[in-house]
Amino acid sequence: MAGRAVVEGPESFLRAITSPQSIAALQLTFLLSAIVVLIDAVMGTLIAWVLVRDEFPGKRIVNALIDLPFALPTIVAGLTLLTLYGPKSPFGLNLAYTQAGILLALLFVTLPFVVRAVQPVLIELDREMEEAAASLGASPLTVLRRIILPNLAPAILTGCALAFARAIGEFGSVVLISGNIPYRTEVAAVNIFIQLENDDPGGAAAISVVLLAGALLTLSSLELLRRRGSRHEAVA
Repeated sequence: MAGRAVVEGPESFLRAITSPQSIAALQLTFLLSAIVVLIDAVMGTLIAWVLVRDEFPGKRIVNALIDLPFALPTIVAGLTLLTLYGPKSPFGLNLAYTQAGILLALLFVTLPFVVRAVQPVLIELDREMEEAAASLGASPLTVLRRIILPNLAPAILTGCALAFARAIGEFGSVVLISGNIPYRTEVAAVNIFIQLENDDPGGAAAISVVLLAGALLTLSSLELLRRRGSRHEAVA
């Protein structure tokens, strides 16, 4: 893919990734992916907390539904979201062909990454530390800030990194609900598809390289943070 992107020379590569439509698609993709990751970090952690620490009717069903985006073909997810939140929405909420609709689709496919990353850490977290801190007069907020979050932070970062890498390259779940309107709702993955349809594989490969670089940079940064964390633990 990288070879195909530069086969016509650096100028062709730069021209492909700096065209106004490509820049708009890349900006929208990275912006919405960043917003999604922030929401995932909060909501995913809260959902994991509820699934681990609370008991309620239907807990097993909710726990199983978390994995649904992993098993469901993304195009089916996109069709389902369009049915639920499109022009004929049973909820009276039409998000079709809007950036909010894209955001919803990305949340659907990325939220499980954070939930499943945080859940096992919460299960293994020593609750005696929390009880000891509380018995010494620490407020719930202090326990959360000083004990719980520091232990969960590596898992949250892992889930967020995986979610971001997935979001920037997502196609199936957004292709229908986005409407693919240039400069408004066209994400990078759809832009790649359109360029292939327009018989421009070089341009499509160039955008693909940018997305690949973004995903590799995200995952490499995560690995670097892991190594630094391991070194600090070893020193301690």
